[in-house]
Amino acid sequence: METKNVADYIKIDTINLNLESKNKNAVIKELYNNLKDTGLIKNEEQGLSDIFAREEMGSTGIGKKIALPHAKTNAVDELIVTFGISKNGVSYNSMDDEDVNIFFMFLCPENKTQEYLKVLARISRLIRDEKFIDSLLKANSNKEIIEIIRAEEMNE
Repeated sequence: METKNVADYIKIDTINLNLESKNKNAVIKELYNNLKDTGLIKNEEQGLSDIFAREEMGSTGIGKKIALPHAKTNAVDELIVTFGISKNGVSYNSMDDEDVNIFFMFLCPENKTQEYLKVLARISRLIRDEKFIDSLLKANSNKEIIEIIRAEEMNE
């Protein structure tokens, strides 16, 4: 199976560079509402419920201002990703207790575990680079976010 780049999964119209939520649950809902607009979520309550269930198993706030809220769910037929930035940061119960500014949220069909793990691993590799994180935080448009991620993936 050919691995698509993370940038290929991100729905550009769902990116939000100015998240307004002030807490973890609200930011998850705000990001999720953007994904709902794609029309790709068959069962909207199920998808959100699965993300919250995954979060209860352990925070997806991985440190360095980044969180990866995600779920394997029957609510979607294909892996979909959205991206968001909170300028002020959100308290997220992260591993390093820092507020989170950068969010990658994704939903994956339960039968596509390999694809899911590859995307998770790829995002994890990308975000090790501080310059990449700074570039994302300075981006001014959804298109620029995709270009930054695509350029970083080509350097991998």
